[in-house]
Amino acid sequence: MIVLKATQEKLLSVLQSVAGIVEKRHTLPILANVLLRKTGNNVQFTTSDLEIQIRTTSDMDGDTGNFTTTVGARKMIDILRTMPGDQTVSLESSQNKLILKGGKSRFTLQTLPAEDFPLVQEAPSFGPKFNVPQKALKDLLNQVSFAMAVHDIRYYLNGILFVAEGKQLSLVATDGHRLAYASAMLDVEVPRQEVILPRKTVLELQRLLSDAEGAIEMQFANNQAKFAFGGMEFVTKLVEGKFPDYNRVIPKNHKNTVTLGRAPLLASLQRTAILTSEKFKGVRLNLDGGTLRVASNNAEQEEAVDELDIDYGGDAIEIGFNVTYLIDALANMDQDMVKIELADANSSALLTIPENASFKYVVMPMRI
Repeated sequence: MIVLKATQEKLLSVLQSVAGIVEKRHTLPILANVLLRKTGNNVQFTTSDLEIQIRTTSDMDGDTGNFTTTVGARKMIDILRTMPGDQTVSLESSQNKLILKGGKSRFTLQTLPAEDFPLVQEAPSFGPKFNVPQKALKDLLNQVSFAMAVHDIRYYLNGILFVAEGKQLSLVATDGHRLAYASAMLDVEVPRQEVILPRKTVLELQRLLSDAEGAIEMQFANNQAKFAFGGMEFVTKLVEGKFPDYNRVIPKNHKNTVTLGRAPLLASLQRTAILTSEKFKGVRLNLDGGTLRVASNNAEQEEAVDELDIDYGGDAIEIGFNVTYLIDALANMDQDMVKIELADANSSALLTIPENASFKYVVMPMRI
């Protein structure tokens, strides 16, 4: 039976859209496979890692009739990548195997029974659906995802907090040393919902979301989130646990503020970062009068000093930061200007966009 027939480009694109979560090494070998479910000319592709499940459906030629099986996702992608984009490829079933043909090439692939594929059990009830433009969500994720923790023992920090309330969606990420907050307005009013999306889900959403027109539909349950966009359905487990109260972390009423160009500040930090030590990425910022002085040194007794002219009338402050934390925030913003609010050398700094409350970034100082 010819399960499907399509151009290499079409089949590869569909497989790549679902294969991001497929683990190469897993205790369950079937999780390296993609589940194919053919109904007439519709072929449904499903992948899972037991915590996330991605599904998409595509219209493809082939014999009529229904058919299901599972086959190695990465192998199929690797084979297809070696073929020309406009070449027609076909998948045929034959005695518990699938034969992938393209041009004069033919590959016989082992399959595993579809009934053994562990589908994610969807939550019985989800909250109300709401839509956000794909580009808006992608921008929000980019603005905060760099501040997520990686393999932190406080597992609730290894992800992003989503808070939907009224007509606002806010995303928050923190690793304990810095915190990023970004928000956007929704088209509809939603009751307050607070969930933590796992790190792997966040990275996969960033990979799949496009800048094109089109919305992503979201729904949250107690232990699951569901997203639908661009013909794809994405179900993920949530991180259980209590996220820190971010409103208490964001400083209010710091009396010293300076507004300056984001690009010049970023360039200055990138220059001085070259002479920080590998383990200890510290830079000193010195604000005094109309000058911001950025300095760093390392164990080889090398030193970098850079100065920027600023409009500043506040207290003279010398404060140390991990330079990576500042660079991450500035590199993920696209505005021309950035506002920095400071209290003293021992208090956290607040970076915001002038006249815009939708982005806040808090970074703790370090002793240098």
